[in-house]
Amino acid sequence: MEKRFKLSVEDVLEKQFNIDFKGYSSGEVDEFLDLVISDYQQYNKMIDELGAHLQEYERQINALRAKIVELEGKQGVVNSDHAVGNIDILKRLSRLENEVFRR
Repeated sequence: MEKRFKLSVEDVLEKQFNIDFKGYSSGEVDEFLDLVISDYQQYNKMIDELGAHLQEYERQINALRAKIVELEGKQGVVNSDHAVGNIDILKRLSRLENEVFRR
């Protein structure tokens, strides 16, 4: 994964601002806060992209689940057709055996 962010947690925790006679250097603080804001904007963009990907994957999963249900239903119909065919054959054999062995 490419490095999109300019700051790490350590950068934020260890940041030291130089103090001038009126307090912290406002230019330095502003530059740092601009980096923080930029990173938050990147975080938000990444979250939105990942959310969109997640929704697409969930849609694909639901479509595949529907397809599985459809295919299982078709398989059940095919299997029941074979079962009905086998029952008919067994009935015919039974009738033939009755006719043959009765004589």
